[in-house]
Amino acid sequence: MPERTDKEMQTMKTVEIRVPDIGDSENVEVIEVMVKEGDEIAKDQSIVLVESDKASMEIPSPESGKVRELKIKLGDKVSEGTLLLTLDVEDLPVSSVEQPKAGSEQNDHPAKAVSPALGRNGTKNIIECDTLVLGAGPGGYTAAFRAADLGQKVVIVERYPVLGGVCLNVGCIPSKALLHAAKVITEAEEMNEAGVSFSKPEIDPGKLNQWKQGVVDKLTGGLAALARARKIQILQGKGQFTGAYEMEVTGENENWSVRFKNAIIAAGSSAAKLPGFPYGHPALVDSTGALDLKKIPEKMLVIGGGIIGLEMACVYDALGAKVTIAEFSDGLIPAADRDVVQPLLERIRKRYEAIYTNTRVSRLEENGDRLTASFEGQGAPKESGQYDLVLVAVGRRPNGKLIGAEKAGVQVDERGFIPVNRQQQTNVPHIYAIGDICGEPMLAHKASYEGKIAAEVIAGQKAEYDAMTVPSVAYTDPEIAWMGLTEEEAEKKGIPVEKSVFPWNASGRNLTMGRRDGLTKLLWDKSSKRLLGAAIAGTGAGELLSETTLAFEMGADLEDIALTIHPHPSLSETVMFAAEIGLGTITDLYIPRKK
Repeated sequence: MPERTDKEMQTMKTVEIRVPDIGDSENVEVIEVMVKEGDEIAKDQSIVLVESDKASMEIPSPESGKVRELKIKLGDKVSEGTLLLTLDVEDLPVSSVEQPKAGSEQNDHPAKAVSPALGRNGTKNIIECDTLVLGAGPGGYTAAFRAADLGQKVVIVERYPVLGGVCLNVGCIPSKALLHAAKVITEAEEMNEAGVSFSKPEIDPGKLNQWKQGVVDKLTGGLAALARARKIQILQGKGQFTGAYEMEVTGENENWSVRFKNAIIAAGSSAAKLPGFPYGHPALVDSTGALDLKKIPEKMLVIGGGIIGLEMACVYDALGAKVTIAEFSDGLIPAADRDVVQPLLERIRKRYEAIYTNTRVSRLEENGDRLTASFEGQGAPKESGQYDLVLVAVGRRPNGKLIGAEKAGVQVDERGFIPVNRQQQTNVPHIYAIGDICGEPMLAHKASYEGKIAAEVIAGQKAEYDAMTVPSVAYTDPEIAWMGLTEEEAEKKGIPVEKSVFPWNASGRNLTMGRRDGLTKLLWDKSSKRLLGAAIAGTGAGELLSETTLAFEMGADLEDIALTIHPHPSLSETVMFAAEIGLGTITDLYIPRKK
C-alpha cells in the first residue's frame, strides 16, 4: 500500500468508492480492473469493467484522486454497494460527491469513453496524436486497433457513446439477431408438414428487443475493452476538419482540438430519404427505426427491394405482419442474377401480401396512426393502400460532405464519396479514407479490409487493396450470396463464361432440413476452367460462399474444387457438385453428354 507524505496527510482524505446503482444486475463478475494502487485517476474515469448475462458495463470513479487500496480483483462478484477501492482525495470544504448511477448523464452507456485527462468545463482541449480515426464502425475500429498494434498513438473520434458504428449498433448485428428469431419461428411453423406441431408463438416485442440489445451490448462492450487495452483515446463528439493536420471535435460538454500526423476517415454513410414523405410520423421509419420493435404492425410496406428492405421484411413477416414490397427496378436485389434471386422470390410470393416491381411510391399521406401510400409505374397497383408501418430502405448515402473535408483539402465528389488510391490515400497523402465513404460496395467487411491497409501504410508497411472480389450476402430466407462475376456483369463486359448449376432439391442435406429450394452456381472460364464467380441461394448461403471466395482469390479451377473431398451429407457438397457438373463427372445427377 503506497505511503502518504506529511503534506499529503494534511490536504488529503480517504474515501471509499463503492459500486453504484447498476439497475437490476447483481453479483456481476469483474472482468477487468482498469486501475492499480498508486494510480492518479480523474473523476468519471472508469475503474472496473463488469459483465452480466445482459451486457458489459464500466463503473466510473465519482471523484479524482490517488488509488490507496484496491478491494477487489479479477473474477470477483460485485453488486450495488460493494467496496471497490479507497481513494485519497483533496480535502475540500464540500467533499460529498454523489456517485453516478449506471445509465445517468455522466455515464449513459457501459462503453462510453471519457478521457480521464480532460475536464467537463466547456473549454477546448488540445490533443496530439500520430493517427486520428474519424468514425468507430467496423472499418474505423479495425484501422485504429491495427494502427495501435503497429506502434501508433491513436485517437478515435466517434459521435455516438459506443463503438461499432451503424453495423454493430443499428445494422448488421441487431438485424441478424432478429433474423435468427424469425428463422426459429418459420422453421417451427414448417415442421407441421413433418408431423411436429407447435402452438402459435407468443411474441413479446419488448423482451425480444432486450435480447437483441443484449447481443449488441456484449459486442460493443468488448470493443471498448479492446480499445483500452491498446491505450487508444476515444473522444465522443462530432468531428470537423479545420485544416490538413487538425480536427475540431465538439462534444456534449467539452470541445477538443486534435492535431494529427495522419488521419483515417471512416465516417460511413446515412440512410437515404425520399423527398416529400412525412418524416416524423411514427409509422414512417428507416432501417434503424425498423429494428426498434415497439409493436408488430398489422400491415407493413417496405419501399425498396434491396438487401436491407428484404431482410426487415423477412423479420416482420415471421412476426406476423402482412408485408408488401415496392421496388422501383424490375426485380428484387438488382445486383444479383435473376436465377439466384428466384428461390427467394418464389418463397416470399406465397408469404407476403404483395410484391410490386417497376413501382414507385408516389405519395405518402398521414391517416391518423397509419399512412396511405399511392403507387405509380408499370407494375403498380391502381388502388392506394393503408399501412401501420412504412420502411424506407432505398439505399445509403456517403457522409463525405458532412465532415469539413474541404478545409483539409480532401476531394469529395458530387455524391459525397471520397476517391482513394490502392493504399486508401485521398488526394492529400497523409489523409486516408475507408469504408462506405470511399465507394461501393457499402459493406462492413470491405471497410475492415481497407482499415488494415490504411493503418499498415501509415506504419510504413507495403500494403495495398488487392482483393479480387467483395462477397455480398442477403440474410433473407433463403439467403442469397454471390461473389466475383455475375452473369449479367460478364455479358455487359463481354467476358465469355461457362456456368454449372446444382439444384438443391437434389441435396440430401437440404431435404433433411425440410427444404427443397436453393441452388449453387459457378461461373468459369471455358478454356482454363478457372473460377470466375459464384452465387448461392439457400440456407446458410452466406457461410458457404467463403469457400468459393477463397478459391477465386487463389486462382482455383473446377478440378481443385471437385477433387476436394467434402463432408457428406452437407450443404457444402453443393459447391463440389456444381464443379463436377462443369467437368462432366457428377454422379449424383444424370446429365446427358453433349454431342
